Amino acid sequence: MTDPAEHPSERPYDPARTRLHVVTGKGGTGKTTVAAALALALASGGRRVLLCEVEGRQGIAQLFDVPPLPYEERKIAVAAEGGDVFALAVEPKAALLEYLELFYRMGRAGKLLERMGAVDFATTVAPGLRDVLLTGKVYEAARRRGPKGPVYDAIVLDAPPTGRVTRFLNVNEEVAGLAKVGPIRNQADSIMSLLRSPTSAVHLVSVLEEMPVQETQDAAAELRRVGLPLGCVLVNMVREPVLAAADLELAAAGRLDRGAVVAGLRAEGLGGRGQTGGVQGALLERLADGLLAEGTDHALRVELEREQRIDLTAVGRPLAELPALAGGIDLGALYDLADLLVEQGVA
Repeated sequence: MTDPAEHPSERPYDPARTRLHVVTGKGGTGKTTVAAALALALASGGRRVLLCEVEGRQGIAQLFDVPPLPYEERKIAVAAEGGDVFALAVEPKAALLEYLELFYRMGRAGKLLERMGAVDFATTVAPGLRDVLLTGKVYEAARRRGPKGPVYDAIVLDAPPTGRVTRFLNVNEEVAGLAKVGPIRNQADSIMSLLRSPTSAVHLVSVLEEMPVQETQDAAAELRRVGLPLGCVLVNMVREPVLAAADLELAAAGRLDRGAVVAGLRAEGLGGRGQTGGVQGALLERLADGLLAEGTDHALRVELEREQRIDLTAVGRPLAELPALAGGIDLGALYDLADLLVEQGVA
């Protein structure tokens, strides 16, 4: 009987051994932000990291406030202690032309095919080919070596959302009907060997809401089914409770002390008769009612998030959390998130 720990999806996550980090999550969970923070975290200490995107959204350029990325690797940030983050926007058409030149020496002929529209046609009617090209570029970067070893110490791939990620990564199955033998099939086999190796991991980004959590669970099950290695579950945009535990319990039951709320409002200068600008009488009562209702809503949300966190823990992978940032995401915020990923053992 096979030891479950030998299955790629069940290997213990080891950031020191992992070189290819695939980041996916439901739309709206901030997967691109998490991928960017992870790249900075992995680059800390003088390492070279490549951050790739494959959806044509130029999300990396927006996050790092740099011009739109071309189809070439470009340095975009310096990490803590001197590490470098490079970025690459992988585009199917450019990848196909590069592929034709690399495997068939069709550089000039490939440009003719592009002018005829054949390149667009090929990448549109054969989605499996498109995914082989996109993941193939990442594969090439992962195996590229220089005089002192691998060109990049780690690669972070901002992958498609959870609903499409298994199909995107499972390129062998996707090209089965497209190519039984030949360079395309060989490329797909090589990519799958890398993706299933102990040096790769797929991280799942979620928030503490029902639909993203369900998609995370479904994606984990699908990735396990096709034998792809799971990394961490990264819970993004976590909000801390604003009430103490005892008050949360009372608020959820609608039993917060109304008199204490009114007294607190008066203590802040709201409601004292004769005070200039004070909220008086019925208006004070309405304000107290609104705060009590908000307290109940907050307590119920905290309770729901606690349940969702339990569901994410049940995925059976290491869990890390990143806070919701009131000031939004800028470069400084990315460095802060990177530090938290390091502290929690993700990088």
